[in-house]
Amino acid sequence: MIRVALVDDQALFRAGIRMLIDSQPDLEVVAEAADGREGIDAVRRSRPDVVLMDIRMPVLDGLAATSELLADTPEPGVASPRIVMLTTFDLDEAAARAIRQGASGFLLKDADPEFLLAAIRTVHAGSAVIAASATRELFERFTDAAPQPVPPSYGDLTDREREIFALAARGLSNAEIAAREFLSEATVKTHISRILTKLGLRDRVQLVVFAFEHGLA
Repeated sequence: MIRVALVDDQALFRAGIRMLIDSQPDLEVVAEAADGREGIDAVRRSRPDVVLMDIRMPVLDGLAATSELLADTPEPGVASPRIVMLTTFDLDEAAARAIRQGASGFLLKDADPEFLLAAIRTVHAGSAVIAASATRELFERFTDAAPQPVPPSYGDLTDREREIFALAARGLSNAEIAAREFLSEATVKTHISRILTKLGLRDRVQLVVFAFEHGLA
């Protein structure tokens, strides 16, 4: 069972999302909150697997709440929740900032129900919640600082891993990379996993962030 927390100041929106999630045999809503401060308390108390966090809320906004939750040190044997930002706008600077801080991506609040459900399952499985191409577009628009120095860990990548890193940073899926590089999808998945481990990244969204921040995209 995938445990989900909803943090949004619109009660009607929460009710609709709860009905949708609870209609699925493998999903359940374990907590709700109407602002970021309540959300932090609810997440710490209920320990969900996935948090759907609205960006704009009273008392404490979703960006600040996400930052505080991501700073928590998880208890031994307890995984940190994966946080998905909810936004009304397709290209939202606050969503970009949240992803830089470690959120697992963002969803539009008017997303199709099927996409929302698939996104929750995808995030729970450890992958990004949005297409890397959407993340790339987001950072092309909002990343205006000079590239940071490339960290030594990038030098630990093999030539093949750098090729796959570059393709993933451009938004190609595992299937697309496999076809381009004449590899199996399982092999690409293994390479991506090794790349994330070597660079200390959590998922493909953070890989794209890393690429843009260090001028590698």
